[in-house]
Amino acid sequence: MAENQYKWGVVIIACMAMFIIVLDSSAMNVAITTLVVELNTTLSTIQTIIALYALIIASFMLFGSKLQDILGRKRTFLVGLIIYASGTIIATLSINAGMLLIGWAVLEGIGAALILPATTTLVGASYEGNDRVTAFGIWGGIAAMGAAMGPIVGGFFTTYLTWRLVFASELIFVIIIFLFRNYLTESEPSLKWKDLDIVGALLSVVSLILLVMGILLLTKPQNWAYVPLLIVSGIFLFLIFLLWQRRRINKGLEPLSDISILKNRIFGLGNINSVISQIPLAGFLFIIPVFLQQVTKVNAFTTGLALLPASITILLFSLLGARLSSSFGSRYILMIGFVVSAAGSLIMGTSFNLYTQIIDIIPGTVIFGIGIGFLLSQLTNLTISAVRNDQETGAAGYFNAFKNLGYSIGTALIGVLLLLGIFGGITTSIESSSLSGNMTKEQIDSSVVFYVEKMQTGTLNVPPNTLPEVTQILDSTISSAMKQTFNILALILLLGFVTTIFLPSRIKNS
Repeated sequence: MAENQYKWGVVIIACMAMFIIVLDSSAMNVAITTLVVELNTTLSTIQTIIALYALIIASFMLFGSKLQDILGRKRTFLVGLIIYASGTIIATLSINAGMLLIGWAVLEGIGAALILPATTTLVGASYEGNDRVTAFGIWGGIAAMGAAMGPIVGGFFTTYLTWRLVFASELIFVIIIFLFRNYLTESEPSLKWKDLDIVGALLSVVSLILLVMGILLLTKPQNWAYVPLLIVSGIFLFLIFLLWQRRRINKGLEPLSDISILKNRIFGLGNINSVISQIPLAGFLFIIPVFLQQVTKVNAFTTGLALLPASITILLFSLLGARLSSSFGSRYILMIGFVVSAAGSLIMGTSFNLYTQIIDIIPGTVIFGIGIGFLLSQLTNLTISAVRNDQETGAAGYFNAFKNLGYSIGTALIGVLLLLGIFGGITTSIESSSLSGNMTKEQIDSSVVFYVEKMQTGTLNVPPNTLPEVTQILDSTISSAMKQTFNILALILLLGFVTTIFLPSRIKNS
């Protein structure tokens, strides 16, 4: 008994690291209004920071995976943890949006990109047989729990203490991990620094950043001229990255990643489905708090409570879906997941109006959560099981990169669609109302739109006698934009359903 006393030490450490990283991805969404006020910034800026956190993780994921071959898995994990901790300290002490961007999105993002692949290999190398299955089950469950708890934890700290404690509390986990780091096993480096594909790393990072930044610039019409340039440049550089990887392989040099994996049809479809599932999930977690805090005027904790039914449902049905896969097959559970989550999106779309309360959106969020839970239960196993055992490390790097890219695109794209719907609707509604004589289009754009960007926390510079009507137009426009955005989410999810048709009817489960 004594020799097995700390058998689960490795997975516990890995789970603590995973927990704080996943918590970050959902905890701060409910604090948007508070961040806008305390950091004197705008909704679009906070949206950018949230999207960039997932984007930086995605961009550096392949680099983080390869670094294990040079430093060893334990050393890579600890280096990532140090970078993550430094970002956490900066985020905690942030006095403006720039500090939060550097601390949270950049440094925590880079640290997470080194930590996440290392947790996978640390757990995989430390257990065998049933213990390995159990360890990965615990690891996945803790990740899901972190995502589910994020809105509540973030809402509680933001409303009753301070949002800074979300980041500060993570330092406690970091300290505990360092104290028990001896439980982690090191791997022998198989490569030297000179073998690292620096050009490939730069191409992968820059291409993905350009792609998402292009989407984010859509929020401001004055930046639209740059959007096609950024998006096309990002796609072009990623194609160059793939060609560069093939060139290095042909020359017998070490690539940043094994691009031959991408030719695997099931692996490719698994990643496509993962991206498609993450876009609505990220969009949902971003735009629901925006609506609740702008229209119903609830605080961060109440916003977290409103998201709790969906979070719990996602967790429960991800566990149920994993059990059902042996009986029904991953393909059919994915089909059910996409259809059910699309139905939930459509139901949510019908629930937004001037008088919407939290209870009105719960049925739609629960149905949406059932579908997303089924999707999340299948995608990791489906995708990774499609490759050979010797390709699993590279496959995990790609899978996590594309998954985080999907989350980043979801925050950017769905947030942009909502904001464009709001801004366009406000201008059109006021111009066609009796207020048009009191306000020019320029006044609407500079005052009312900016008021929305400040989460309706500043002063609305309109004639006092028009304030009630303008406020009603704002809330009505936001409600209408929410309905349109959720209809688009449903279409994205139905696109995912179409992609599952190309999967084989029976898929290997491991």
